[in-house]
Amino acid sequence: MWLEILLTSVLGFAIYWFISRDKEETLPLEDGWWGPGTRSAAREDDSIRPFKVETSDEEIHDLHQRIDKFRFTPPLEDSCFHYGFNSNYLKKVISYWRNEFDWKKQVEILNRYPHFKTKIEGLDIHFIHVKPPQLPAGHTPKPLLMVHGWPGSFYEFYKIIPLLTDPKNHGLSDEHVFEVICPSIPGYGFSEASSKKGFNSVATARIFYKLMLRLGFQEFYIQGGDWGSLICTNMAQLVPSHVKGLHLNMALVLSNFSTLTLLLGQRFGRFLGLTERDVELLYPVKEKVFYSLMRESGYMHIQCTKPDTVGSALNDSPVGLAAYILEKFSIWTNTEFRYLEDGGLERKFSLDDLLTNVMLYWTTGTIISSQRFYKENLGQGWMTQKHERMKVYVPTGFSAFPFELLHTPEKWVRFKYPKLISYSYMVRGGHFAAFEEPELLAQDIRKFLSVLERQ
Repeated sequence: MWLEILLTSVLGFAIYWFISRDKEETLPLEDGWWGPGTRSAAREDDSIRPFKVETSDEEIHDLHQRIDKFRFTPPLEDSCFHYGFNSNYLKKVISYWRNEFDWKKQVEILNRYPHFKTKIEGLDIHFIHVKPPQLPAGHTPKPLLMVHGWPGSFYEFYKIIPLLTDPKNHGLSDEHVFEVICPSIPGYGFSEASSKKGFNSVATARIFYKLMLRLGFQEFYIQGGDWGSLICTNMAQLVPSHVKGLHLNMALVLSNFSTLTLLLGQRFGRFLGLTERDVELLYPVKEKVFYSLMRESGYMHIQCTKPDTVGSALNDSPVGLAAYILEKFSIWTNTEFRYLEDGGLERKFSLDDLLTNVMLYWTTGTIISSQRFYKENLGQGWMTQKHERMKVYVPTGFSAFPFELLHTPEKWVRFKYPKLISYSYMVRGGHFAAFEEPELLAQDIRKFLSVLERQ
Protein backbone atom coordinates (compact mmCIF):
# COMPACT_ATOMS: atom_id res chain seq x y z
CA MET A 1 0.00 0.00 0.00
CA TRP A 2 2.71 2.49 0.99
CA LEU A 3 4.65 1.59 -2.13
CA GLU A 4 1.58 2.32 -4.25
CA ILE A 5 1.10 5.68 -2.52
CA LEU A 6 4.76 6.52 -3.03
CA LEU A 7 4.70 5.56 -6.71
CA THR A 8 1.44 7.49 -7.25
CA SER A 9 2.96 10.56 -5.56
CA VAL A 10 6.12 10.34 -7.64
CA LEU A 11 4.09 9.90 -10.84
CA GLY A 12 1.83 12.79 -9.90
CA PHE A 13 4.81 15.03 -9.22
CA ALA A 14 6.43 14.02 -12.52
CA ILE A 15 3.24 14.83 -14.44
CA TYR A 16 2.93 18.17 -12.62
CA TRP A 17 6.59 19.01 -13.33
CA PHE A 18 6.21 18.12 -17.01
CA ILE A 19 3.08 20.22 -17.43
CA SER A 20 4.25 23.24 -15.42
CA ARG A 21 7.91 23.41 -16.45
CA ASP A 22 9.16 26.38 -18.41
CA LYS A 23 8.51 26.22 -22.11
CA GLU A 24 10.63 28.28 -24.42
CA GLU A 25 7.81 30.07 -26.20
CA THR A 26 8.24 32.81 -28.76
CA LEU A 27 5.87 35.60 -29.71
CA PRO A 28 4.36 35.27 -33.20
CA LEU A 29 6.21 37.49 -35.67
CA GLU A 30 3.17 38.98 -37.35
CA ASP A 31 3.03 42.09 -39.55
CA GLY A 32 1.42 45.48 -39.33
CA TRP A 33 0.52 48.72 -41.06
CA TRP A 34 0.56 51.87 -38.96
CA GLY A 35 0.59 54.60 -41.59
CA PRO A 36 -2.45 56.69 -42.54
CA GLY A 37 -5.23 55.07 -44.55
CA THR A 38 -5.12 51.57 -45.96
CA ARG A 39 -1.99 49.73 -46.93
CA SER A 40 -1.01 50.17 -50.58
CA ALA A 41 -0.67 47.14 -52.79
CA ALA A 42 2.68 48.50 -53.98
CA ARG A 43 5.87 47.21 -52.35
CA GLU A 44 7.02 49.42 -49.50
CA ASP A 45 10.06 51.57 -50.22
CA ASP A 46 12.83 49.94 -48.20
CA SER A 47 15.53 52.48 -49.02
CA ILE A 48 17.61 54.03 -46.24
CA ARG A 49 17.81 57.81 -46.61
CA PRO A 50 20.29 60.18 -44.95
CA PHE A 51 18.61 62.63 -42.60
CA LYS A 52 19.80 65.88 -41.05
CA VAL A 53 18.41 67.73 -38.04
CA GLU A 54 17.53 71.29 -39.06
CA THR A 55 16.10 74.43 -37.53
CA SER A 56 15.19 77.94 -38.63
CA ASP A 57 15.02 81.47 -37.31
CA GLU A 58 11.21 81.23 -37.50
CA GLU A 59 11.17 78.14 -35.28
CA ILE A 60 13.39 79.82 -32.66
CA HIS A 61 11.41 83.09 -32.84
CA ASP A 62 8.14 81.24 -32.21
CA LEU A 63 9.70 79.47 -29.21
CA HIS A 64 10.92 82.75 -27.73
CA GLN A 65 7.53 84.40 -28.18
CA ARG A 66 5.82 81.57 -26.33
CA ILE A 67 8.39 81.61 -23.53
CA ASP A 68 7.90 85.38 -23.13
CA LYS A 69 4.19 84.80 -22.48
CA PHE A 70 4.78 82.43 -19.56
CA ARG A 71 2.45 83.19 -16.63
CA PHE A 72 4.32 82.71 -13.36
CA THR A 73 2.70 81.28 -10.23
CA PRO A 74 4.82 81.55 -7.05
CA PRO A 75 5.56 78.25 -5.30
CA LEU A 76 4.51 77.57 -1.73
CA GLU A 77 7.15 78.46 0.82
CA ASP A 78 9.69 75.69 1.42
CA SER A 79 7.89 73.39 -1.05
CA CYS A 80 11.09 72.46 -2.96
CA PHE A 81 10.04 69.80 -5.54
CA HIS A 82 7.34 68.19 -3.36
CA TYR A 83 4.54 69.80 -5.38
CA GLY A 84 6.19 69.22 -8.73
CA PHE A 85 8.62 71.47 -10.57
CA ASN A 86 9.45 74.44 -8.35
CA SER A 87 8.43 77.59 -10.23
CA ASN A 88 11.22 79.73 -8.75
CA TYR A 89 13.78 77.39 -10.28
CA LEU A 90 11.66 77.15 -13.41
CA LYS A 91 12.18 80.89 -13.91
CA LYS A 92 15.94 80.31 -13.97
CA VAL A 93 15.60 77.45 -16.46
CA ILE A 94 13.42 79.39 -18.88
CA SER A 95 15.60 82.49 -18.57
CA TYR A 96 18.55 80.36 -19.66
CA TRP A 97 16.45 78.78 -22.40
CA ARG A 98 15.31 82.16 -23.69
CA ASN A 99 18.56 84.12 -23.42
CA GLU A 100 21.55 81.73 -23.44
CA PHE A 101 20.58 78.35 -24.88
CA ASP A 102 21.83 78.08 -28.45
CA TRP A 103 19.59 75.66 -30.34
CA LYS A 104 21.53 76.08 -33.58
CA LYS A 105 24.69 74.98 -31.81
CA GLN A 106 22.87 71.98 -30.31
CA VAL A 107 21.58 71.03 -33.76
CA GLU A 108 25.22 70.90 -34.91
CA ILE A 109 25.98 68.60 -31.97
CA LEU A 110 23.03 66.38 -32.88
CA ASN A 111 24.35 66.12 -36.44
CA ARG A 112 27.78 64.90 -35.30
CA TYR A 113 26.49 61.37 -35.68
CA PRO A 114 25.00 60.09 -38.96
CA HIS A 115 21.18 60.17 -39.04
CA PHE A 116 18.94 58.14 -41.32
CA LYS A 117 15.29 57.37 -42.02
CA THR A 118 13.61 54.35 -43.56
CA LYS A 119 9.97 53.32 -44.05
CA ILE A 120 8.82 50.25 -42.10
CA GLU A 121 5.18 49.14 -41.73
CA GLY A 122 4.01 52.49 -43.05
CA LEU A 123 6.09 54.63 -40.67
CA ASP A 124 9.20 56.70 -41.29
CA ILE A 125 11.68 55.37 -38.73
CA HIS A 126 14.53 57.63 -37.63
CA PHE A 127 17.81 56.28 -36.27
CA ILE A 128 21.46 57.15 -35.81
CA HIS A 129 24.06 54.63 -36.90
CA VAL A 130 27.58 55.05 -35.56
CA LYS A 131 30.42 52.85 -36.77
CA PRO A 132 33.80 52.58 -35.02
CA PRO A 133 36.42 54.99 -36.37
CA GLN A 134 39.04 52.24 -36.19
CA LEU A 135 39.19 48.53 -35.49
CA PRO A 136 41.95 46.32 -34.07
CA ALA A 137 43.39 43.95 -36.64
CA GLY A 138 41.23 40.87 -37.09
CA HIS A 139 38.25 42.36 -35.23
CA THR A 140 34.73 43.03 -36.46
CA PRO A 141 32.42 45.41 -34.60
CA LYS A 142 29.56 44.02 -32.53
CA PRO A 143 26.19 45.43 -33.70
CA LEU A 144 24.36 46.92 -30.71
CA LEU A 145 20.84 48.33 -30.82
CA MET A 146 20.15 50.78 -27.97
CA VAL A 147 16.56 51.86 -27.25
CA HIS A 148 15.48 54.85 -25.18
CA GLY A 149 12.29 55.44 -23.17
CA TRP A 150 10.00 58.27 -22.04
CA PRO A 151 10.59 61.18 -21.60
CA GLY A 152 13.99 60.53 -23.14
CA SER A 153 15.24 60.28 -26.69
CA PHE A 154 18.08 58.94 -28.82
CA TYR A 155 20.11 61.88 -27.47
CA GLU A 156 20.48 60.04 -24.15
CA PHE A 157 23.12 57.85 -25.81
CA TYR A 158 25.38 60.58 -27.19
CA LYS A 159 27.93 60.31 -24.37
CA ILE A 160 28.01 56.52 -24.16
CA ILE A 161 28.43 55.97 -27.91
CA PRO A 162 32.14 56.97 -28.06
CA LEU A 163 32.88 54.62 -25.14
CA LEU A 164 31.39 51.75 -27.13
CA THR A 165 32.56 52.57 -30.65
CA ASP A 166 35.99 53.99 -29.84
CA PRO A 167 36.96 52.50 -26.45
CA LYS A 168 40.74 52.67 -26.83
CA ASN A 169 40.68 56.47 -27.18
CA HIS A 170 38.55 56.69 -24.03
CA GLY A 171 40.76 54.69 -21.68
CA LEU A 172 39.11 51.30 -22.26
CA SER A 173 40.43 48.14 -23.85
CA ASP A 174 39.52 47.37 -27.43
CA GLU A 175 38.37 43.84 -26.55
CA HIS A 176 34.80 44.86 -27.37
CA VAL A 177 34.18 47.42 -30.12
CA PHE A 178 30.58 48.13 -31.05
CA GLU A 179 28.66 49.46 -34.01
CA VAL A 180 25.77 51.34 -32.40
CA ILE A 181 22.27 51.86 -33.77
CA CYS A 182 19.91 54.13 -31.80
CA PRO A 183 16.38 54.43 -33.26
CA SER A 184 13.66 56.79 -32.13
CA ILE A 185 10.54 54.97 -30.95
CA PRO A 186 7.70 55.75 -33.42
CA GLY A 187 5.88 58.82 -32.15
CA TYR A 188 9.01 60.14 -30.44
CA GLY A 189 11.14 62.87 -32.00
CA PHE A 190 11.90 62.25 -35.65
CA SER A 191 10.17 58.84 -35.98
CA GLU A 192 6.69 59.07 -37.44
CA ALA A 193 3.78 58.36 -35.10
CA SER A 194 1.24 55.64 -35.70
CA SER A 195 -2.04 56.73 -37.26
CA LYS A 196 -3.85 53.77 -35.78
CA LYS A 197 -4.73 52.45 -32.35
CA GLY A 198 -2.87 49.51 -30.85
CA PHE A 199 0.72 50.46 -31.61
CA ASN A 200 2.53 48.91 -28.63
CA SER A 201 5.96 47.66 -27.57
CA VAL A 202 5.63 44.40 -29.51
CA ALA A 203 4.92 46.27 -32.75
CA THR A 204 7.89 48.53 -32.01
CA ALA A 205 10.12 45.51 -31.36
CA ARG A 206 9.10 43.97 -34.66
CA ILE A 207 9.85 47.21 -36.53
CA PHE A 208 13.28 47.52 -34.91
CA TYR A 209 14.02 43.88 -35.77
CA LYS A 210 13.16 44.66 -39.40
CA LEU A 211 15.42 47.71 -39.17
CA MET A 212 18.35 45.57 -38.06
CA LEU A 213 17.74 43.11 -40.90
CA ARG A 214 17.56 46.00 -43.34
CA LEU A 215 20.95 47.19 -42.09
CA GLY A 216 22.36 43.74 -42.82
CA PHE A 217 22.50 42.32 -39.28
CA GLN A 218 21.20 38.77 -38.87
CA GLU A 219 22.53 38.59 -35.30
CA PHE A 220 22.98 41.47 -32.89
CA TYR A 221 22.98 42.65 -29.28
CA ILE A 222 20.30 44.86 -27.73
CA GLN A 223 20.22 47.20 -24.74
CA GLY A 224 17.51 49.30 -23.11
CA GLY A 225 16.00 50.96 -20.08
CA ASP A 226 12.47 52.27 -19.46
CA TRP A 227 10.36 51.50 -22.56
CA GLY A 228 13.59 50.40 -24.20
CA SER A 229 13.84 47.53 -21.72
CA LEU A 230 10.37 46.29 -22.66
CA ILE A 231 10.93 46.74 -26.40
CA CYS A 232 14.23 44.86 -26.21
CA THR A 233 12.60 42.14 -24.10
CA ASN A 234 9.90 41.76 -26.75
CA MET A 235 12.56 41.50 -29.46
CA ALA A 236 14.14 38.63 -27.54
CA GLN A 237 10.71 37.00 -27.27
CA LEU A 238 9.99 37.49 -30.98
CA VAL A 239 13.31 36.47 -32.53
CA PRO A 240 15.55 34.84 -29.89
CA SER A 241 17.74 33.22 -32.53
CA HIS A 242 18.73 36.66 -33.84
CA VAL A 243 19.47 38.24 -30.42
CA LYS A 244 22.96 37.23 -29.28
CA GLY A 245 22.64 39.05 -25.98
CA LEU A 246 20.21 41.29 -24.09
CA HIS A 247 21.38 43.94 -21.61
CA LEU A 248 18.94 45.91 -19.47
CA ASN A 249 19.09 48.61 -16.83
CA MET A 250 15.43 48.24 -15.91
CA ALA A 251 13.08 45.26 -15.86
CA LEU A 252 9.31 45.01 -15.54
CA VAL A 253 8.97 41.79 -13.55
CA LEU A 254 5.56 40.96 -12.12
CA SER A 255 4.95 37.60 -10.44
CA ASN A 256 3.40 36.06 -7.36
CA PHE A 257 6.91 35.18 -6.19
CA SER A 258 8.14 38.79 -6.31
CA THR A 259 5.04 39.97 -4.44
CA LEU A 260 5.55 37.32 -1.75
CA THR A 261 9.24 38.16 -1.52
CA LEU A 262 8.45 41.85 -1.13
CA LEU A 263 6.05 41.17 1.75
CA LEU A 264 8.32 38.77 3.64
CA GLY A 265 11.77 39.82 2.49
CA GLN A 266 12.71 42.18 5.30
CA ARG A 267 12.49 39.36 7.83
CA PHE A 268 13.18 36.29 5.68
CA GLY A 269 15.13 37.86 2.81
CA ARG A 270 18.08 35.45 2.93
CA PHE A 271 15.77 32.45 2.62
CA LEU A 272 13.95 34.09 -0.31
CA GLY A 273 17.09 34.83 -2.29
CA LEU A 274 17.56 38.50 -1.34
CA THR A 275 20.99 39.92 -0.56
CA GLU A 276 21.77 42.52 2.09
CA ARG A 277 21.98 45.12 -0.69
CA ASP A 278 18.51 44.13 -1.94
CA VAL A 279 17.09 44.62 1.53
CA GLU A 280 18.74 48.06 1.79
CA LEU A 281 17.21 49.15 -1.52
CA LEU A 282 13.70 47.77 -0.94
CA TYR A 283 13.00 48.38 2.76
CA PRO A 284 11.19 49.83 4.55
CA VAL A 285 8.81 48.72 1.80
CA LYS A 286 6.13 51.22 2.79
CA GLU A 287 8.39 54.15 1.93
CA LYS A 288 10.74 52.76 -0.74
CA VAL A 289 8.10 50.91 -2.75
CA PHE A 290 4.48 51.76 -1.89
CA TYR A 291 4.73 55.47 -1.06
CA SER A 292 7.38 56.04 -3.71
CA LEU A 293 5.32 54.46 -6.49
CA MET A 294 2.16 56.28 -5.43
CA ARG A 295 4.02 59.59 -5.28
CA GLU A 296 5.73 59.24 -8.64
CA SER A 297 3.19 57.42 -10.82
CA GLY A 298 0.49 60.06 -11.25
CA TYR A 299 1.74 60.92 -14.73
CA MET A 300 1.39 57.26 -15.71
CA HIS A 301 -2.28 57.06 -14.73
CA ILE A 302 -3.00 60.10 -16.90
CA GLN A 303 -1.03 58.81 -19.87
CA CYS A 304 -2.52 55.32 -19.61
CA THR A 305 -6.04 56.73 -19.81
CA LYS A 306 -6.29 60.23 -21.39
CA PRO A 307 -2.91 61.11 -22.95
CA ASP A 308 -4.34 63.51 -25.53
CA THR A 309 -5.88 65.83 -22.93
CA VAL A 310 -2.75 66.77 -20.99
CA GLY A 311 -0.74 66.41 -24.19
CA SER A 312 -2.68 69.23 -25.86
CA ALA A 313 -1.59 71.64 -23.14
CA LEU A 314 2.04 70.49 -23.23
CA ASN A 315 2.19 70.68 -27.03
CA ASP A 316 1.06 74.31 -26.86
CA SER A 317 3.33 75.54 -24.07
CA PRO A 318 7.12 75.08 -24.17
CA VAL A 319 7.41 76.08 -20.51
CA GLY A 320 4.75 73.57 -19.49
CA LEU A 321 6.48 70.90 -21.56
CA ALA A 322 9.86 71.64 -19.97
CA ALA A 323 8.43 71.52 -16.43
CA TYR A 324 6.62 68.24 -17.12
CA ILE A 325 9.65 66.52 -18.67
CA LEU A 326 12.43 67.93 -16.49
CA GLU A 327 10.64 67.07 -13.26
CA LYS A 328 11.22 63.42 -14.26
CA PHE A 329 14.93 64.05 -14.81
CA SER A 330 15.06 65.35 -11.26
CA ILE A 331 13.11 62.79 -9.24
CA TRP A 332 13.94 59.75 -11.36
CA THR A 333 17.63 60.49 -10.99
CA ASN A 334 17.37 60.56 -7.20
CA THR A 335 14.12 60.70 -5.24
CA GLU A 336 15.89 62.67 -2.50
CA PHE A 337 16.22 65.57 -4.96
CA ARG A 338 12.60 66.47 -4.17
CA TYR A 339 13.94 68.08 -0.99
CA LEU A 340 15.95 70.60 -3.06
CA GLU A 341 14.57 73.83 -4.50
CA ASP A 342 16.38 73.22 -7.80
CA GLY A 343 15.48 69.53 -7.88
CA GLY A 344 19.18 68.65 -8.12
CA LEU A 345 18.93 68.84 -11.91
CA GLU A 346 22.31 70.45 -12.49
CA ARG A 347 24.09 68.00 -10.19
CA LYS A 348 23.97 65.34 -12.89
CA PHE A 349 23.07 67.14 -16.13
CA SER A 350 23.78 70.39 -17.92
CA LEU A 351 20.91 72.67 -18.90
CA ASP A 352 22.09 72.41 -22.50
CA ASP A 353 21.65 68.63 -22.46
CA LEU A 354 18.31 68.76 -20.66
CA LEU A 355 16.87 71.44 -22.93
CA THR A 356 18.12 69.64 -26.04
CA ASN A 357 16.04 66.64 -25.00
CA VAL A 358 13.02 68.91 -24.42
CA MET A 359 13.55 70.52 -27.83
CA LEU A 360 13.37 67.11 -29.52
CA TYR A 361 9.79 66.88 -28.26
CA TRP A 362 8.94 70.55 -28.82
CA THR A 363 10.22 71.02 -32.37
CA THR A 364 8.67 67.76 -33.59
CA GLY A 365 5.38 68.19 -31.72
CA THR A 366 5.52 64.60 -30.47
CA ILE A 367 4.63 64.85 -26.79
CA ILE A 368 1.08 63.57 -27.40
CA SER A 369 2.13 60.63 -29.56
CA SER A 370 4.87 59.71 -27.08
CA GLN A 371 2.36 59.66 -24.22
CA ARG A 372 -0.06 57.48 -26.20
CA PHE A 373 2.51 54.69 -25.90
CA TYR A 374 1.41 54.35 -22.26
CA LYS A 375 -2.23 53.82 -23.17
CA GLU A 376 -1.38 51.30 -25.87
CA ASN A 377 0.85 49.27 -23.54
CA LEU A 378 -0.70 49.69 -20.10
CA GLY A 379 -4.23 50.93 -20.74
CA GLN A 380 -5.67 47.39 -20.74
CA GLY A 381 -4.27 46.61 -17.29
CA TRP A 382 -1.35 44.58 -15.93
CA MET A 383 -0.62 41.04 -17.13
CA THR A 384 -3.26 41.10 -19.84
CA GLN A 385 -0.84 40.61 -22.75
CA LYS A 386 0.91 37.37 -23.63
CA HIS A 387 4.44 38.81 -23.57
CA GLU A 388 4.01 39.89 -19.94
CA ARG A 389 3.58 36.26 -18.90
CA MET A 390 6.40 34.89 -21.05
CA LYS A 391 10.00 34.35 -20.02
CA VAL A 392 13.03 35.35 -22.06
CA TYR A 393 15.52 32.71 -23.15
CA VAL A 394 18.48 34.67 -24.46
CA PRO A 395 21.66 35.46 -22.48
CA THR A 396 20.90 38.50 -20.34
CA GLY A 397 22.87 41.08 -18.39
CA PHE A 398 21.40 43.52 -15.88
CA SER A 399 22.62 46.76 -14.30
CA ALA A 400 20.87 47.56 -11.01
CA PHE A 401 21.27 51.30 -10.49
CA PRO A 402 20.55 52.26 -6.87
CA PHE A 403 18.14 55.13 -7.62
CA GLU A 404 16.03 53.31 -10.21
CA LEU A 405 12.30 53.81 -9.62
CA LEU A 406 11.97 50.28 -8.22
CA HIS A 407 14.90 48.06 -7.38
CA THR A 408 14.73 44.63 -9.04
CA PRO A 409 16.70 41.94 -7.17
CA GLU A 410 18.64 39.33 -9.09
CA LYS A 411 16.19 36.65 -7.97
CA TRP A 412 13.30 38.56 -9.59
CA VAL A 413 15.21 39.26 -12.79
CA ARG A 414 16.18 35.59 -13.11
CA PHE A 415 12.51 34.57 -12.81
CA LYS A 416 11.71 36.45 -16.03
CA TYR A 417 15.13 35.99 -17.67
CA PRO A 418 16.32 32.43 -16.78
CA LYS A 419 19.54 32.89 -18.78
CA LEU A 420 20.70 35.83 -16.68
CA ILE A 421 24.50 35.58 -16.70
CA SER A 422 25.53 38.98 -15.36
CA TYR A 423 23.93 41.06 -12.61
CA SER A 424 25.65 44.17 -11.25
CA TYR A 425 24.86 46.44 -8.31
CA MET A 426 25.91 49.82 -9.66
CA VAL A 427 27.61 52.21 -7.24
CA ARG A 428 25.52 55.25 -8.22
CA GLY A 429 22.97 56.40 -10.74
CA GLY A 430 19.26 56.35 -11.43
CA HIS A 431 16.72 55.85 -14.17
CA PHE A 432 18.44 57.64 -17.07
CA ALA A 433 21.56 55.48 -16.88
CA ALA A 434 23.17 56.16 -20.27
CA PHE A 435 22.54 59.90 -19.94
CA GLU A 436 23.62 60.18 -16.30
CA GLU A 437 26.37 57.57 -15.90
CA PRO A 438 27.60 56.63 -19.40
CA GLU A 439 30.96 55.29 -18.14
CA LEU A 440 29.37 52.94 -15.61
CA LEU A 441 26.81 51.61 -18.07
CA ALA A 442 29.40 51.14 -20.82
CA GLN A 443 31.63 49.18 -18.43
CA ASP A 444 28.76 46.91 -17.43
CA ILE A 445 27.76 46.24 -21.04
CA ARG A 446 31.39 45.29 -21.74
CA LYS A 447 31.44 43.08 -18.62
CA PHE A 448 28.30 41.28 -19.83
CA LEU A 449 29.88 40.64 -23.24
CA SER A 450 33.04 39.26 -21.60
CA VAL A 451 31.00 36.83 -19.48
CA LEU A 452 28.93 35.83 -22.51
CA GLU A 453 31.95 35.14 -24.69
CA ARG A 454 33.62 32.99 -22.01
CA GLN A 455 30.64 30.63 -21.95
